[in-house]
Amino acid sequence: MKKNVLITGGTGFIGKYLTTELLKKGYSVSILSRSSKPNINGIIYYIWDVSSQKMEEAAVLNADYIIHLAGENIAEKKWTSKRKEEIRDSRVQSAQLIYSVLKKHNKKVEAFVSASGIGFYGAINGEGICTEDTLPANDFIGEVCQEWEKAADLMAGLGIRTVKIRTGMVLGRNEGVLKKLVPIFKRGLGSALGSGKQYMPWIHIHDLCMMYIEAIENEKLAGAYNATINDSTSNLSFSKALANSLGSSMWLPNVPAFLIRIGMGEMADIILTGRRVSSDKIKKLGFRFQFKNLKKALKDCLKQV
Repeated sequence: MKKNVLITGGTGFIGKYLTTELLKKGYSVSILSRSSKPNINGIIYYIWDVSSQKMEEAAVLNADYIIHLAGENIAEKKWTSKRKEEIRDSRVQSAQLIYSVLKKHNKKVEAFVSASGIGFYGAINGEGICTEDTLPANDFIGEVCQEWEKAADLMAGLGIRTVKIRTGMVLGRNEGVLKKLVPIFKRGLGSALGSGKQYMPWIHIHDLCMMYIEAIENEKLAGAYNATINDSTSNLSFSKALANSLGSSMWLPNVPAFLIRIGMGEMADIILTGRRVSSDKIKKLGFRFQFKNLKKALKDCLKQV
């Protein structure tokens, strides 16, 4: 019988790609959604409402593994007090709801794998390389990531192997950050942001999804793991590589930081700051990245663009 993987946030950028890869590997997939959807292509949909802490409990009870990707997009809207609350609650309360169902039915899945972010280490610039042992930050995103991971650790308290994937910038075809940047750079209007020196740890969507699959299949994995390529990519070098990959050029000056802050407010921190992040911990356990070179990763992502 096929092992079932329940995914929260399964209709998003990462969730859709991960679902495809899991089905290829012979898993059955269930997805928790806020609205009713017909079961199709071997995918079973269940309904949940995080704000009222209600869900179709069969989603959890039939699962062998749970991958928790749910969470509002941190860069979609300006960070008002209300928006900050939505960003935090969408991650934390959703995990707490799953925990309540597991605990209620004394259900043990084989692994609980939760998304997290390298924002755990804070909105900083500098040459230091962050490892999984680096202390967390006390800025907004750092605190959100800490609460997110603490909610995931509730599952560990039930004796469930728990893995937290601290993810950098994800590169994917017609999705994520490239979906926003490619149209601008194709018109020759791309430029670096702020100083351009801020580091931009990245990962190809394929490698990220393979890491999630490794997390459910490799029983040695537990705790936090960084999901990035540590190649010292800066905002300037990334911008130049993207322009080159599109056969374009960069001629505009850097966008001044003060203009970005005027337009984005506090949210500007996520693009004006960056840190180097090590992925040695996951590699020491045998995981291998397919896309380690930025130019090759961009070439793959820009096919058919």
